Amino acid sequence: MSDITELCIEAAADLLAVRGFHGLRMIEVASRAGVSRQTVYNEFGNKEGLVQAVAAHRTEEYLAGIAQRLRQDPDPWQAMRLAFRFTFEQTEKDRLASAMLTGQDAEDLLPFLTIRGHPVLFHATEVVERHLSEHFPGKRVRFTAETTVRLALSHLLMPSGDLDDAMDAVITVARVTLEA
Repeated sequence: MSDITELCIEAAADLLAVRGFHGLRMIEVASRAGVSRQTVYNEFGNKEGLVQAVAAHRTEEYLAGIAQRLRQDPDPWQAMRLAFRFTFEQTEKDRLASAMLTGQDAEDLLPFLTIRGHPVLFHATEVVERHLSEHFPGKRVRFTAETTVRLALSHLLMPSGDLDDAMDAVITVARVTLEA
């Protein structure tokens, strides 16, 4: 990724967290990134392309952290606990992710995680599937991985208890699904 692309993505992420999709202006992204508005259009095509690039970049960052934690513990379930803890804690710190999940300041971003969130779901499922395949070859890992990711996203969107309870629920469902 070029420096210009990265600067634009970071500027857009900051603005999206405060103003949402409809409030995002390419001229403001350009100004914050220190480039011309035309440069932003040349890099991303349009506002939708820029927002998709922000989503892809943030997803990649999260998934790299998740994959790293999945390799940290030989116990597959403990590794998943580490990965989900990272995800939940990182989301609390990430202003854009918080805005997407809570709708505060950026209520129009939630669809990028839900109805238009297939890239997030697909790539997260792949990471969890690779992890489960290493420990449970021949089992229903694709189904379990997708179910696990969907449940984790649900807990992020609508928490019903504390983090440990959410992680226990996600891991319990994953275990039961693999053992069924």
